[in-house]
Amino acid sequence: MIKCQKDLFDIPDEITYLNAAYMGPIMKETAAIGRRAVDQKTRPWNITIDDFFTPPQEACALFAQLIDAQSSEIAVVPSVSYGTAIAVKNLKVKNGQNIIVLADQFPSNVYPWRELAEENRANIITLPWPADADWTTALLDAIDDKTALVACCQAHWTNGTAIDLVAIGKKVRQVGAALVLDLTQSVGVNPFSVKDVDPDFMIAGTYKWLLGPYSLGFMYVAARHHGGKPIEESWITRKDAHDFARLVDYKDEYEAGARRYDMGEKSNFINIPIAKSALGKLNELGVENIAEYLKTLTDYIAERAKFIGLNVADDKFRSPNLIGINFKNGVPTGLAPVLAAKKVFVSVRGDSIRVSPHIYNDKADVDRLFDVLESEL
Repeated sequence: MIKCQKDLFDIPDEITYLNAAYMGPIMKETAAIGRRAVDQKTRPWNITIDDFFTPPQEACALFAQLIDAQSSEIAVVPSVSYGTAIAVKNLKVKNGQNIIVLADQFPSNVYPWRELAEENRANIITLPWPADADWTTALLDAIDDKTALVACCQAHWTNGTAIDLVAIGKKVRQVGAALVLDLTQSVGVNPFSVKDVDPDFMIAGTYKWLLGPYSLGFMYVAARHHGGKPIEESWITRKDAHDFARLVDYKDEYEAGARRYDMGEKSNFINIPIAKSALGKLNELGVENIAEYLKTLTDYIAERAKFIGLNVADDKFRSPNLIGINFKNGVPTGLAPVLAAKKVFVSVRGDSIRVSPHIYNDKADVDRLFDVLESEL
């Protein structure tokens, strides 16, 4: 198992940052790479044609490594909502069919499906919170021959309750439906393989658990959709785009694989180097190793929470990286500002405190969180 990686980050000793689900910090080395990238933009005569293409391809390969995919199956996107818009454009839903989402699902993977359902007279089925936190069983029970599409996650963003996507993927394929995943709250720190799950589309932003920049993400596209339509017609996604001298020889043919779905200006000369650095470190540490380490922390959080009479989901329904601490009568008024004043940073979501440690945290951080909780309850 890996050890705490706090030395990689610029986090002062007095700060207890347990809020990666809100936004992950970038590493010191990554920040240095970002500064060099900014400096490079002051001298654009040094930016070559190859710089438009090779770095994004390398970033896609690093992301693919995290999810057991091929680089050709990955597209560069600016956000999850951009990726779901692509999915909407390439998936068919018929009159009377159902689109399944989860209660309190993150909006970027809900709003597009509402619009698609309205346009096609389909139905949105919103599964209520399961009393026992078992989303997997609830989903499996809901998927039937009227299901056109399931849009979900691997770890619910409000409290980390887990979903067995291998089982969901199997059931979705059995009924001939599509599966669209937003894995922003789990990819890179929770094992996931597209070969085992077989989603149609999977999207993740880089600014949380992937320790990367804002306004950048990656999207896996199953090979069955590599002939689809993008939502923008960019020059850089076309065949032979490398030949800048011939760009006005307009081509209808796209680059192969998922490249046709890349956003315009995918070559972002600042964000891409930052993302490459972060993805490289996560691959070096290993997703399984990271998940194993983070589970020691979330298990410890659960133990400490139950000891003082608070509730958490059962271990078999928890993600390794993210946990919700539930209060019977809601989070006490003023608790979040008190925690922040003590330089302990978590998120309040609904009736729970969302605690999301990353590789820069250790059990001492958890102890500092509960020192404040115990003094305030």
